[in-house]
Amino acid sequence: MAPPSFDLGQRRVAGVPEPRAWQRRLIQLLRARLVSASPGGQDVLLHAGPGAGKTLGALLAFQQLQREGRLDSFVVFCHRSAIARQWVSAAARLGLVLQEWDVPGGAPEAASGQGQGLLLSYQAAALHRLRLERELGRHFHGRRWLAIGDEVHHLGLDPLEPEATAWGHAFSRLSGGAQLRLGLTGTPFRADNLGFCAARRIRMHDQDGPAERIIPDLCVEPRALIAAGDVRPLEFRFQDGWVEHGRPEDGRDTETSPLSAEQRESWRARNLRRAIRPGDRGGIALRLLLQARRRLERVRLEHPGAGGLVVARDIGHAGAIADLLTQEGDRVHLVHSQDPEAAQRLAAFQAGEADWLVSIDMCAEGFDAPRLRVVAYLTTVVTRSRFVQAITRAVRMDGDRSGQETIPRRPSYVYAPADPLLIGYARGWTVSEPYVIRTRPTDTAPAPAGSPGGGQRLPLQALSDDAGRLLSVSGPVLPSFGRGSA
Repeated sequence: MAPPSFDLGQRRVAGVPEPRAWQRRLIQLLRARLVSASPGGQDVLLHAGPGAGKTLGALLAFQQLQREGRLDSFVVFCHRSAIARQWVSAAARLGLVLQEWDVPGGAPEAASGQGQGLLLSYQAAALHRLRLERELGRHFHGRRWLAIGDEVHHLGLDPLEPEATAWGHAFSRLSGGAQLRLGLTGTPFRADNLGFCAARRIRMHDQDGPAERIIPDLCVEPRALIAAGDVRPLEFRFQDGWVEHGRPEDGRDTETSPLSAEQRESWRARNLRRAIRPGDRGGIALRLLLQARRRLERVRLEHPGAGGLVVARDIGHAGAIADLLTQEGDRVHLVHSQDPEAAQRLAAFQAGEADWLVSIDMCAEGFDAPRLRVVAYLTTVVTRSRFVQAITRAVRMDGDRSGQETIPRRPSYVYAPADPLLIGYARGWTVSEPYVIRTRPTDTAPAPAGSPGGGQRLPLQALSDDAGRLLSVSGPVLPSFGRGSA
């Protein structure tokens, strides 16, 4: 039986937006790569900050190149079901039919043949790679198609063990027949020193020796999006203080260490673990939560539907924070991966049914809540990618607010312990930094696990406003932080 064919007809849909300036540049770039077909020109990497419109930009680019007769079809690879829904919705907005690939009864077909696009999850691509290789080979035989890798930094490549990075290996095999591979990312770097798919590497040599550098083909920095009014700026409030170690009640001497100025890595990590405990006698986390709550109250004077997000360390830690906020009279939704109703709680928060969302790694890429205006970062995860992903949940604008606010937009706010690593990430979140891959992976020991609780659980109102130092920061450039006392 002949393989099914896509219906390439277009439906005219009212309200389709005009491409932004950077989206027009993307169309020009992809067109040039198709025309030149130069060696190494198959991969195009787009780095654009959250809220830039990467999904819509990629679809607009395909649609224009299809109209020009340069492409016939496209395949989207993504890693979360929430993101998949956004792709389907955005495609429908443009009059494109994007079909989700499924495995009904263990006998999947590539597509029913009635759309321009096919949507695959990274997990499905890895689990059913051999079947998909056969089906996509039949389905796209003689066709010119575009492969899109969403948040492509998840598709790691290990040249020594290619099959060890299953998602990257599957994407590489399945997209081999595409005319172009477009990688989209808001955080174009990885913590494991690996390269990733749909990204060309340039050999370089610096003071640390030979390396490879990934440079996006098109970069849309957050600072440009802020200047254009497409997203909100962020203001940072880092809660500083002295962290005590030891148990004086046991007759042991206590040691103190300044949170923002501690340079010894083992002490820095230990300080952060203590600082995020909501019941710790140092009170850094409690003061931070109090300041975040008051900020949200002030923001609501001009944005009545605004909400806040707390990024917690683990389920026990998140539960303690949620209890504290609930005791203060706040409406709180707690979400984590073990909660079967997590998706419903996320949707309820997006709809405005809670004041605060307390989350453990559930609100990163793909979580879109324009009402989010305050983020409290209370976790020991200190990789740049996780920090940036968390804080930039609060930069998105919706249509109603865009019409009410002037440019630059009113800021959102980030509250975090004054950990030196987090402070460093905040300095550069609005600019694109090159991702350099070393020939030897950098050894990074994970922070040791510890109890999220401990100490007496105090109500937030028991803390004085001036207890401890709050480092107030506006914009991407931060001042030097000195020692200070709580």
